[in-house]
Amino acid sequence: MKRKEKTKKKKHILKDKYRSFRKYSEEFFQKSFFSMFEVLILIVIAILFGILIGYLVTNHHNPSDKNIAEIIDTYNNILDNYYEDVDSKELSDAAIKGMVQSLKDPYSNFMDEDNTSQFTEDVEGSFIGIGVTVLFEEEGYHRVIEVLEGGPAEKAGVQADDVIIEVDGKSVLNVSGDDFTNLVRGKRGTEVIITVRRGEEEKEIKIKRDVVEINSVSSKTFDSEVGKIGYIHIESFAANTYSQFSKNLKKLEKEGIESLIIDVRDNPGGYLLQTQEILSLFLPRKTLLYQIESKNSKKKIYSSSKESRSYPIAVIVNSGSASASEILASAIQDVYPKGIVVGQQSYGKGSVQKPKYLKNGSSIRYTTQKWLTAKGKSIEGKGIKPDVIVEQSNEYYENPSDDTDFQLQETINKLKESMQ
Repeated sequence: MKRKEKTKKKKHILKDKYRSFRKYSEEFFQKSFFSMFEVLILIVIAILFGILIGYLVTNHHNPSDKNIAEIIDTYNNILDNYYEDVDSKELSDAAIKGMVQSLKDPYSNFMDEDNTSQFTEDVEGSFIGIGVTVLFEEEGYHRVIEVLEGGPAEKAGVQADDVIIEVDGKSVLNVSGDDFTNLVRGKRGTEVIITVRRGEEEKEIKIKRDVVEINSVSSKTFDSEVGKIGYIHIESFAANTYSQFSKNLKKLEKEGIESLIIDVRDNPGGYLLQTQEILSLFLPRKTLLYQIESKNSKKKIYSSSKESRSYPIAVIVNSGSASASEILASAIQDVYPKGIVVGQQSYGKGSVQKPKYLKNGSSIRYTTQKWLTAKGKSIEGKGIKPDVIVEQSNEYYENPSDDTDFQLQETINKLKESMQ
């Protein structure tokens, strides 16, 4: 009873305080503290102050009015006075491109609508389409060389080696590149009818366009006299790479692998978060993976997972391994107890870019940060030096296979030594 009375009393106290505040506020506005003229002056000052604050916030990083006026004046003068017609969009794109190029940064660039669309697909790891890989052949048609598993085309019955001769009743003879892609792709849920030649038969296939996931990860195993070796190839670090990597890793471990090869040769990079999540599968929580350096600060990136592994890992790199690939390789080399890097000196890209999508469909990418290894070293322009340097064989470039891949074979030998 006492506890209830105490709570009840507390509620009354809160209500009394509210009433007192309301009474005070009402009395405040009722009393003639200010004349009408003074009130108007205060209102005007408040409005002007608000405008000033808004200007400061929105124009904090903007160039001076004079600079903007000169850009606009030049733009209008060219449109009005140039002796030939000028495309206003091309003119504005050129202005933006010029600003980005003035940074003299090889990694900051401008992309038009088509390149932006392709870039977005690459980094997101998916697109709206039918899910086939085609090869433009000499006779002028596209032959299907791969049907993506679980994709719309596979569900509709498209097969490898089908030759696409028509799309929605229109011949695609000698239609290649973006023109062919634009015919096949479209909005999610819409249908496209392709006519294929399968042997001597022609067949119409209706396909419902849908989201197609791009596979950036593949895996397999190698048997050896000392144990099974897992192999995972990462083509790029897209938004779905970690989930694909994790799935492939679990599959390999169920098959009983005792060591692992991670192949990031010719991998240009991508999302750093994907690299962090992949590394977190192998290294204990709070293990320092790499560092990010901004204009005014430095941040340390740690492993975020409760998982860890202890079997030997080798990362294969070459001169085409850049950015996120180099982060992964450096962490395995510096931090993982049984980790080595094999291959050739990597590219040496130690900076991070941020995309800015423009309203007209184009975009810019510009450098916002630099990254450092776990030991605080910059690899910009230097790359990562492998623990075991192996040049690729000429035979591999002429006839690529696992047997002619010197870098892969040397990596397998090094892991076999560590497994004994």
